[in-house]
Amino acid sequence: MTRKAVAKGIILVGHGSRDPLWRAPIEAVAARLAALQPATPTRCAYLELQAPDVPTAAADLARLGVRAVTLVPMFLGTGKHARADLPRLLDQLRAAHPAVAFRLRPPVGEDPRVLDLLAALALE
Repeated sequence: MTRKAVAKGIILVGHGSRDPLWRAPIEAVAARLAALQPATPTRCAYLELQAPDVPTAAADLARLGVRAVTLVPMFLGTGKHARADLPRLLDQLRAAHPAVAFRLRPPVGEDPRVLDLLAALALE
């Protein structure tokens, strides 16, 4: 049986927490993505303290036949994880899945649209 290749997948990357409720906002974004683009497989992954980790999410997408994966750091700023850990992890993913093109976006909090929304919320 051959698998149909899927053009694009997304991994929403969170820090992780011991508190299981912490992941609810990231999972809510994943649910919105599924509603907007049901053909785009989306996974949540965490750098620490929670599963799945990023390599597990990437392997899952690769098994689905995804050919391009965008990692979206769900961070407000570019700290050590975004500056050092994620680029190193990206190299590991590329080595583990050479048939998949991986791309790392900047943290969501660096996007002016997110900053504008946060400012608007603070003014309410």
